[in-house]
Amino acid sequence: MKDAVIPQVRVERELRASLDAVLRPGETLADFVEVAVRNAVEYRRVQTDFAARCDASLAEYERTGVSIPAAQVIAKLEAKFAKRRKQLGG
Repeated sequence: MKDAVIPQVRVERELRASLDAVLRPGETLADFVEVAVRNAVEYRRVQTDFAARCDASLAEYERTGVSIPAAQVIAKLEAKFAKRRKQLGG
């Protein structure tokens, strides 16, 4: 059950017209705004978590002087990508 309200936001007429133009059949402005806000919140969480991992990694490197070569990191990422592509049938 929804029990909180997001404040109204005043926007230029052009933005509102653009928004109305992209609404899907049966989708309300409130639906669109809720999805957009949820996506923005999740994006910010991911950004914050990523920045925290970067800071921790840098601190660990500065503490130990040990790092992983870029080629090794890229190879690992490419292997993950290939595995996922195979799982998806591509």
